[in-house]
Amino acid sequence: MSTAATTGAPLIVGVDVGGTFTDLFVLDEAGGAARIVKVPSTRGEEARGFMNGIERVGDTGDKTGAGAIATIVHGTTVGTNALLERKVARTGIITTTGFRDVLEMRRRDRPATWGLRGDFTPIVPRDLRIEVDERVLADGTVHTDVDLAQVEAAARTLLEAGCEAVCVFFINAYANPVNEQRAVAAVRALWPNGNVTAATEVLPEIREFERCSTATLNAALQPVVGGYLTRLERDLKAQGFGGELLVVQSNGGIMSRQTASDVPVRTALSGPAAGVIACAAIARAAGFANVVTGDMGGTSFDVSLVAGGEASLSAQTSIEFGMVVRSPMIQIETIGAGGGSIASVDAGGLLQVGPASAGSIPGPACYGRGNLRPTVTDANVLLGRIAADRPLGGGLLDKLDAGLAAQAIGEHVAAPLGLEVHAAAEAILTVANAKMAGAIRVVSIERGHDPRQFAYMPFGGGGALHVCAMMREVGTTTGIVPRYPGVTSALGCVMADMRHDSVQTLNQPLAALDVDDLVARVEALAQACQTRLDSAGVRFESVREVIELDMLYVGQSHTVRVPVSRDALHRDGIAQAFEAAYREAFGRALDGIPVRIMNLRYARIGVRPKFDLSVLAPRASEMPAPLGTQRVYHAGQWWDAVRYARLDLPVGATVAGPAILEQSDTTIWLEPEFSGRVDALGNLLITRGA
Repeated sequence: MSTAATTGAPLIVGVDVGGTFTDLFVLDEAGGAARIVKVPSTRGEEARGFMNGIERVGDTGDKTGAGAIATIVHGTTVGTNALLERKVARTGIITTTGFRDVLEMRRRDRPATWGLRGDFTPIVPRDLRIEVDERVLADGTVHTDVDLAQVEAAARTLLEAGCEAVCVFFINAYANPVNEQRAVAAVRALWPNGNVTAATEVLPEIREFERCSTATLNAALQPVVGGYLTRLERDLKAQGFGGELLVVQSNGGIMSRQTASDVPVRTALSGPAAGVIACAAIARAAGFANVVTGDMGGTSFDVSLVAGGEASLSAQTSIEFGMVVRSPMIQIETIGAGGGSIASVDAGGLLQVGPASAGSIPGPACYGRGNLRPTVTDANVLLGRIAADRPLGGGLLDKLDAGLAAQAIGEHVAAPLGLEVHAAAEAILTVANAKMAGAIRVVSIERGHDPRQFAYMPFGGGGALHVCAMMREVGTTTGIVPRYPGVTSALGCVMADMRHDSVQTLNQPLAALDVDDLVARVEALAQACQTRLDSAGVRFESVREVIELDMLYVGQSHTVRVPVSRDALHRDGIAQAFEAAYREAFGRALDGIPVRIMNLRYARIGVRPKFDLSVLAPRASEMPAPLGTQRVYHAGQWWDAVRYARLDLPVGATVAGPAILEQSDTTIWLEPEFSGRVDALGNLLITRGA
């Protein structure tokens, strides 16, 4: 689908590989054209769906397919899926004597808060965690030199045990990495591949569990993600691609293919992160600085918050229980409430939706591929919100089977609850909507934000079906449906800047801070990050930096992130910045208590040229005729909803609900009492009332 004719100019392509579809956003900056490509994903063979999409990019001048592309920016779930499914490389750990169980002890937490049941299996079994003699004290003093003979023997033992990757993690190496560096050099000299991770190279920060977990997961992912990207690069070159392959990070920035292979742990949640970046840019262009985003795919619902035009970052996340990754990430709350989420009635007679999902294979019951359990998509089909005779995007299916949806809902939900089948289908959506609204409250109300002051922007294939319900549940006054909601993450790949983050532990009282040393550290991090930017071979319009300090009052255990400028890198400037940040977080300062600086954080951002979002604007000038009407069950009764081809609506067009707006990558359901207006960029702005 194209907003303008394709020209002979090189293309920039964003690629997001999801569980059901692989989405591509194709931008021709010179020609002012943009279009989307959507193909089915191949689970376990993600590169196949990727390459199928590239092949469909089409002819461009004297080059075809990959040869016409200048830059590919990839949001990948390969690393995340590998961790969730534990399909990672066999990995070993070489660590300080007495600390082999750090990975297993964690923070003395447990999977279930209440009760005594629950277990945890670390990603590296105990027999592959080998201790060696060495010791560095917390102040950086080398108490015991590393025994390199033991290190080499440990490495050989791990190789004999079939390990493909290894992590070297020494206690207190953040304070002085000399022992760890010597050990890593010895391991790399005999290890048969490049899959050797030094914990301080990934995370030179205090707190042994978080450092060990992050570095170990990085090591376990290196063969998986590195191998995937190597195969991808090979296949692209075979198709004539000679440009840059870049990868989206979890922080919303991008990195080179080589950096992604070296530090693959930073690719966790990269697809949803790219979607948030796109939403923030679209919202700013539409005049909304504050927006809550909701990405509804086939399996999950991912929620994030953008305040003041900027996405919120967190210092760490858990991929699942015990799998902690401490790396800057866009804050995303994920729940099992996607289109494929399975509805069931539990032993207590309560209706549940998710977290189990039918996924893309076999998919919802209406796909006709063998699943007999009802899903959220089945409920939307049965209630008429998705036209059963309409092809599913990307060529996955020619039509859906409403009869199979009714059969599944009737047997597993309607009969156990004593409901009529359509009432049961609406109950499924009510429960799913309540779960999604709860996730929105987590990222807004529970973090001190009033959702009524935010717009709501749904994306993903299923988000726009529930936009009005979310506005009702949460109280947002405006909904913003992007021009191409089903490929928003792919669009975000094209829009993202290149970003590199670094951290160093200082662990110093503010009163005794060596300011000259701090400035020198900032400059060293700036140069290291700039080297990473330069190595990518990407053109930037400008480069900017972000300097932050993790600070706390003496006696506290949790830090506050304090942004500072270079001009404020002195004791008074840092003290003022800390007080302002603490007051903003907690409403007051604690006068008279000494302050401590724990970590220095630095980010260097290469700002890529931004394309004009007006390329997404509708080209139509007149209101199209409706496609007809469709019977839709809503609020316990049937309605006649008018149907439109959404992409044919001109700027300024207004559609009143009940209405269904269809496009290849999603369906928008406008409830009665809601209306939508097309803005100058092609977004549909939804409000309640006339």
